[in-house]
Amino acid sequence: MIHIFSNRETQEILSKLNAQFGIKEIPGKLIKIGKEKIFLFNGNFSDEQIKNLEKIAFIEKVGIYIGAIFFPTGEIRLSIEGTQIFKDQIIKNIFELNSEQIDNWMQGEELNIQTGLRGIIVIKHKNNFLGCGKASENKIGNFIPKSRRLRSKNIIR
Repeated sequence: MIHIFSNRETQEILSKLNAQFGIKEIPGKLIKIGKEKIFLFNGNFSDEQIKNLEKIAFIEKVGIYIGAIFFPTGEIRLSIEGTQIFKDQIIKNIFELNSEQIDNWMQGEELNIQTGLRGIIVIKHKNNFLGCGKASENKIGNFIPKSRRLRSKNIIR
């Protein structure tokens, strides 16, 4: 079942995105599917049309998956596409990978590194935004889905 965020709920998500990453604007409607997945929809359907469509057809997804609410902290974990959509707005909690780290990251490995950051952070390499990781004292956990991981080294440069 889908849930179209109200203006108040959208403002709550925007407030979290602003606190975490400096994001100031959401370019469309936010829709939650399941317990945590957030999608961005900027099509021409009204809320009522989306709800009516759901009554007559199974809707697995609406829009682009941009992230999830990360439990138990309530932080927002942006997807790869989410970081790319908001790339011009993200100004906080960014960790930039160097040329040695990029292959390991894209293969789904966590990075054993101290960043000085904590919590959900945006990962980038040069001008490419690559989703989010979870920074702790001495590592960054990787959220790249297995289906999207690279299988061999020395592909990205």
